Amino acid sequence: GGKTAMMLALQRPDLVERLISVDISPVSTAPVSEFSAYVSAMKSVKIPHGLPHSAARQLADDQLRPVVQLPQLRQFLLTNLVEVEGRYVWRVNLEAISHHLADIMNFPVFHKPYPGPALFLGGSNSPYISSKDYPEIQRLFPKADVQHIKGAGHIVHQDKFEEFITAVLNFLPPP
Repeated sequence: GGKTAMMLALQRPDLVERLISVDISPVSTAPVSEFSAYVSAMKSVKIPHGLPHSAARQLADDQLRPVVQLPQLRQFLLTNLVEVEGRYVWRVNLEAISHHLADIMNFPVFHKPYPGPALFLGGSNSPYISSKDYPEIQRLFPKADVQHIKGAGHIVHQDKFEEFITAVLNFLPPP
């Protein structure tokens, strides 16, 4: 989501009044991502037919736990578990994600910066916006403000909801 929004802002700045990028930088994220392991774990989840949703969700949670150790992250992933005709499947296309993970984790080279205001809002416990990314953020988004919410991980809005909303509202213009 954040990389897509950044790319739109950089390619079509006329369509973007302000940019908020939540816990992602305009750089390749492959070196810090465990996402490949998460996708593999999700693909290997097995749930018998006919289970109630709560039981299916608990079973999937148990199967993901060895790989996805953070409970908040497992709960976030489990929001994509849906029932279709009595079977539980993942809403997201795991095959497409696994085949294109390198593309998803990379970020293309852009030469012209986005001229509007931007907020890069990260979690202090997440590696996805680090000080080594600041030069590229400033090059591509010269009006960027980089903030970290203390105690939040990658899923900032779930970990620290009130602080997240406050930061977003402070960045947006008054109504």
